[in-house]
This record gives sequence, structure tokens and C-alpha cells, in this order.
Amino acid sequence: MKEKGHKILNIEAGSIAEELEILPGSYLLAINGNEVLDIFDYQFMIKDEYLELLIREPDGEETLFEIEKDFDEDLGLDFGSGLMDEYRSCSNKCIFCFIDQMPKGMRETLYFKDDDSRLSFLQGNYITLTNMKDADIDRIIRYRLEPINISVQTTNPDLRCKMLNNRFAGEKLKYLDRLSEAEIEMNGQIVLCKNVNDGAELERSIKDLSQYISCMRSVSVVPAGITKYRDGLYPLENFTKEDAEKVIDLIEKYQKEFFEKFGIHFIHASDEWYALADRQLPEEERYDGYLQIENGVGMITSLRVEVDNALEMLEEEEELAQLKSALENKNRNIIIATGRLPQKYIEELVCKIHDKYANINVEVVAIKNDFFGESITVSGLITGTDLINQLKGKSQADEILIPVNMLRSGESVFLDDLTIKEVKETLDCNIRVVGTSGLAFLKAIAGIDEKITGRQIYEQADSSDSRQT
Repeated sequence: MKEKGHKILNIEAGSIAEELEILPGSYLLAINGNEVLDIFDYQFMIKDEYLELLIREPDGEETLFEIEKDFDEDLGLDFGSGLMDEYRSCSNKCIFCFIDQMPKGMRETLYFKDDDSRLSFLQGNYITLTNMKDADIDRIIRYRLEPINISVQTTNPDLRCKMLNNRFAGEKLKYLDRLSEAEIEMNGQIVLCKNVNDGAELERSIKDLSQYISCMRSVSVVPAGITKYRDGLYPLENFTKEDAEKVIDLIEKYQKEFFEKFGIHFIHASDEWYALADRQLPEEERYDGYLQIENGVGMITSLRVEVDNALEMLEEEEELAQLKSALENKNRNIIIATGRLPQKYIEELVCKIHDKYANINVEVVAIKNDFFGESITVSGLITGTDLINQLKGKSQADEILIPVNMLRSGESVFLDDLTIKEVKETLDCNIRVVGTSGLAFLKAIAGIDEKITGRQIYEQADSSDSRQT
């Protein structure tokens, strides 16, 4: 049975809580007589200048603390969990769900399907709205939890029920109206499935969603990721080059119309479509500030622009003297391991760098995804096993560069639980993780260490993220 209240793990030194001698291990039961549901309730409630905290101490005794404080002064209570609550799991069984397409025997956390509006606000996850009630929408509006990222998939209510395998999925679209009326910023996402929500259905969805354009800042269209583990699942098909061309043509048609009418492009095709269609990526201006870069929209263009800018900065910025010297004077033979999708774009950047610094030799190796299946071409789903099998015999390289999205966030572990250390030792070659920007890309090529932060990387968004669940 879940313990009533929220356990306090630590007390901040010099805080109000320390002054009141509140102990770690105590439980916060209520603020001003009201139950605290999660971190948003807590942060909203403690803004008052007078508070009554009901605390159950480690010995079980309950104490009411009366506090007078400044409006924005924090109490110094640390609850450990970012939400102060359990994550809400997904109640759908989407026909395109990536998690349902993973093999058995992987770490348990990889099989958890979140669909939590609070994580949409905190971490940018996409939600379907299907496990939400009117009270949840009220809280989003009350606390201004924006932007909210919404997996729409289709605005056809019946089709949405079919795609999400949830009989309530269609009627939950009404929440878009409520959020729009309250002027809550939103971003939308459509995971496109061939012969399901593409073609005329995609056009309908684009038109329908454009009515929210004053609050919905962008909508991305991404292809469903299809692995080889689909036994017993809905029979999805991979998109062809011709399919990708049609998707791009439709999206670019509406981009032009929306930009002329509203000053934004609104609807965006992910980088995968352009790679599949073998078309030139859009210019930077067409991404409206890269609102969906974490969803694979404009990630490659962003890297190209940042690398160009960084190369120019080398000639102008004194603080980049170390990097410039390394590029000019180091003889480097390196491998960049990537997915098949971004390979040609990374090769273009590498050629540009080599033309300027001939001593820098880079081989771009596209790793075939044997683990999930060849149709998975993004870098974020490459495993340590596939790296080892396909890079054997390349120990003559100085280093192997990999993008940070090959790893579990904040860790040095691949999806198949192999660590960087294990891959490094097996290949007998140093592994360098490439970080977040064009400048980080250049530093990695030059062999200059840089602390890795964030999850924006130089290739393609991780297709195992919330966009597929």
C-alpha cells in the first residue's frame, strides 16, 4: 500500500526546513490543509507568504508547522523524484508503438510506456491525452504547463480510435479545443503509417490542426519505425521513395500557404522523409526556429549550419585558438559511426572539413541495424553489439566517434546493455561520444575533450522516444 504523503529525502542546508528541524525521512502530508498531488501542486502552494505544513515525522508523530516567509522563498525540502508522484503509463496499444516491437530480455525500464502530461512539460515528451480527464486539463490551464506536446496521429476520431486501439481516443481530441481556448502553447506530432493515416487523411489532419495555429506552434510528421519484431502486430509497411516524395510535396504545399497567411510554416517533415526521397533538406529559415528538433525535424540542417558557423569562428575568435591549432597540426584518422539515414549528410560535412584541413581523415561508417532490422536507419537505435560486429578490424583508427543518442540518457550504456568500456575493449579502439553542437562536432574530430550535456545530437532523434509510443 502506498504511503500517505510525500517522503522527504533531504533537507537543504540553511533553509527554512532546516531551521524548523524537519528531518529527512519525514512525510509531507498537506499544505494549508490541502493534499499535495505532485511537484506542480507543491510549487504552486508554497508561493504563499503564510503556510501551514502538516508533517509526519520519522517516529510517526504528526506536527503542524506554521511558516511566514517571502513570496518566492523555497522551503528546502528535497523529495528526490522530479514529479513527487509515479509516472502515468500509456493506456493505448498503438499499431505503431515502438516498445511493442522490441525483443524480449532487455532492461525493464525500456518497456515502460509513459503518457504523462507533466513529463510533456518537464521533458518534452509527447502525450496522447487518452488517460486524461477534465481535471487534468484544468490543472494544465491553472498552472500554465506549456508547451504541451501532443501525439495527434490523426484528427479523424474513428481512425484515431483504431490507430491507438483505444475507444476513447477520438473524443479526447476535444481537449485541443480547451487548451486552445485557454491559449496554452502546444506542439503536435503525427506518426505516419502507410495506407492508414497518410494521403487524404494526412491532408485532413493538417487542415484541421491549422485551426489551432495561434496556439499550436508546430506539427511534425514522422514515419513509423518498423522493426523485425512485429509478429502478431498490425501489418505495417515501410514507406518507399515515391511515398516520401508525396509526403514532402503535401507538406511543402501547406508550408507555403501557412507562411503566406500566418508567417510560420507550421507543418514539418522530419529529416527521414528527405533522406528517403533523396531530396535536399529545407533551408534553416523553414524550420521556424527548430521547434521540433528533438523529433528529428531539422537536426541535420542545424548541424550543417552550426559547423559552417564554427569554421568561420575559428578565424575570428581567439578562444578557439586551441581548436584551430589542433585541426591544423594534428594528424587524425578517425571513424564516425552513424545510422544509414544521416550517412550522406555527415559525409558532406566531413568533406568540407577535410578540404580545409587535409591532415584530418574521417571515414563515415553507416551501421546496419541487425539488432532491430535493416529498416531502422537512425543512429539512436544502434546497439553496442552491432558496433562491435561491424567495426571489427578497424582498430588502426585513432578513435571511433559516436553520437550521444546511442546511449541511455546520462549513462554510458547502449540499448543492449553493453557499456562504452566493453565496446572499447573489444574493438581495441578509443570511443569518443559526440555532444550537442557543430562546435562539439569539430572538437570531437580534433580530439579535444568536451563535457557532454543535453540530448540534442548531430544526426537523428532517437526513434525509441515518446514519438513512437
